[in-house]
Amino acid sequence: MRQFAHYLYVVAITLWVGSLWAIGYISAPTLFLFVADRSLAGTVAGKQFAAVAYLGMACAAYLFAYLFFSEGARAFRLLVLWLIALMLLLVLAGHFGVAPIIEQLRGATAREMVEGVVRNRFQTWHGIASLLWLIQSVLGLALVTQVFRR
Repeated sequence: MRQFAHYLYVVAITLWVGSLWAIGYISAPTLFLFVADRSLAGTVAGKQFAAVAYLGMACAAYLFAYLFFSEGARAFRLLVLWLIALMLLLVLAGHFGVAPIIEQLRGATAREMVEGVVRNRFQTWHGIASLLWLIQSVLGLALVTQVFRR
């Protein structure tokens, strides 16, 4: 049973980090490249980002549980735990903080977009979301290297 829990731990990390990279750097750019309707591409990408966020939350919950059950209080001294915690904080900030603002701005009228104020705010918040995603991706790389180093 202990070995199964460890395999699930490795799978959870692989699934979370792999989905970050696959959706953020392959699927979403491909949508905007090949779907003519940018609004539709944005809607689909947004749904994919939300799915990855919920997946990340679920994976983080399992990873924390695994570490605390297998390592006890010693888990707090592991870099892996802190990488997971940082990634989870970024997921929560992106999904519950930044994404709703972007969705609200996407709902602006065409006139508001043409005036530029909403467009500038959208671009700023989109840039923040992209930066959060990039940081998560780099932390994910560090997490993967830490896990497979052990």
